[in-house]
Formats: sequence, structure tokens, C-alpha cells
Amino acid sequence: MVIGFLAGIQLSKFLAKRMGIDPELFVNAGLIALITGVLGARASHVIENFHQYTDPSRSVWANFFDAINIRSGGLTYYGGFLLSFPSLVFYALLKKIPLRTGMDIIAPCLMVGLAFGRIGCFLNGCCYGAECTLPWAVSFPYDSIAYQDEVGRNEIVPSRALVEVDTDGDRRLAGKREVAASPQLRELAAQEHSLDLHPAQLYSSITAFLIAALCLTFFTLPHAPGRVFALMLIVEGVTRFLLELLRVEPPVIHIAGHGWSLSMLLGACNALLGVALWIFFAPRTSQSRDFPVTPAPAT
Repeated sequence: MVIGFLAGIQLSKFLAKRMGIDPELFVNAGLIALITGVLGARASHVIENFHQYTDPSRSVWANFFDAINIRSGGLTYYGGFLLSFPSLVFYALLKKIPLRTGMDIIAPCLMVGLAFGRIGCFLNGCCYGAECTLPWAVSFPYDSIAYQDEVGRNEIVPSRALVEVDTDGDRRLAGKREVAASPQLRELAAQEHSLDLHPAQLYSSITAFLIAALCLTFFTLPHAPGRVFALMLIVEGVTRFLLELLRVEPPVIHIAGHGWSLSMLLGACNALLGVALWIFFAPRTSQSRDFPVTPAPAT
């Protein structure tokens, strides 16, 4: 996330300077996007998996700590986008940044940040894909989110020695501390892995880098302000919808007999919003910008 944030900031500063806007404005915008993005991304994940954070077998404090513990994985991109976008619009209006030009600058930076963030998802083992038998399929270790989820769905039966039963009769996997303290459990845990899965995180990362490259290419061509951002929404929304078909996410709605996850629904909405913005931002004059931009101070 930090690498993605720094890369996005540097790219935004370069594009802002190219458009004659003070680059430092986008450093502040990046900080706002980082804070609101993480908050929105975590809130969206918690809402989508609300049952996990309202477990009656645990205390209120334990559920609350689990909900705010972002180190455990669980940051939904669209949740971050939905909270950070209006925050950045407000900041742009406050600082008198040309709104549509600012949106065009942010578009590829957003995709660069997403691309690096998805690499982090892969290393963390969250946001994993569905089961597959392809040569590039991946499996995750014992203490990964993928493995624990599959055990919870009874898709994997772990070694009996790794399963603990609490006083209420509930079964759970031995934690990291218990495993680390026992040579026997360490050996057993090392042999446990998730099923072979699609590396959906890397699919998303590669796709985001390609969308960033597409947006940058379009940015350098004559275009109506705002259409780079609209293009990003269209392509990202469509590709996210398709990539969700390779992931394991619970459906939140059924359309024509098919279950749609929350990300599929939001991806479709984003694509439609992008089409609407593309039409709305159609050139109306021969001007290439929203309004005159004050050149950045010489350094």
C-alpha cells in the first residue's frame, strides 16, 4: 500500500506539472485519499462480511478489534473509492483545482495504487480466487485466510491435532502461538495448504497496470477534460466484473438466476457511470481545459 501510495503521488505530481497545476496540491490530495480510502475500504469489507464481526461466541471487544484490524486483511477497493472520491472532489473545489482535469490526473494514479495494493493482497493471502487446475494455480499456507476459510466451509479437513475444541464445544484451528510452541504442530502445519486457486490478486494487479497505461496514453492525446477518468471507470468496471467470476465472494443479489457479489454490482455501476460521464464530458467548445489554470510556481 505504501509503495502504491508513493508511486501514485509521484505520477500525480508529474501530470499536474504537465498541466500547469501546482504539484504539491496533489500531495495533500494523496494523503486525503489514503486516509479516507483505507477507512472506506475497511468499512465496506466489514459490512460485506458483517456476520464475521458479530460472532456471538466472542466478546464485543474481540469482534470490534477484529473489525478494525486491517493487518488481518480485508480492504475492499470500491469501499475506499466511494469514500475517497467525494472527499477529493470537496478538496478540489476548496483549492480551486480544475475538477475535470484533476479527475483525469487522478485516474491513472488510482490504478497504479490499486495494482501495488493487489500485490499486497497476494502476499497477505486475502482476496483469493476460486479453485482451479491451471499450471499457474497457487496455494496458501496453513495460517492464511484462504486456508482458514476453506476449513470453515469444510472444503479441507485439517489434521485432528491442529483442531482445538473450546469449553463451548466450538472447533477452531490452533493459532500461530500454539503452533510455534510445538515442534509437532509446526511440522503438521507446514504440510497443510489451501486448495489450488486462481491468483486473482495478480490478475487484478496486471489489469490495473494495463488500465493505468491506457489512461496515461489517452491523457497525452487531445481529449475533452474528464474523459480519462470516465474511460478508467468503464474499463475498470468491466474488468472487475469479469475478474469477480474467478473469485469466491458471497452473492448479495440474484439477477436472471445468477448471483452477483457486491463487487460485481459496483463494477457494473461504475461502468455505467463511466459511460454517462463520457457522454456528459463530450466536447462543447474548442477549449481543451475546464477553465484557465494558474501555472505552477517556478522551482
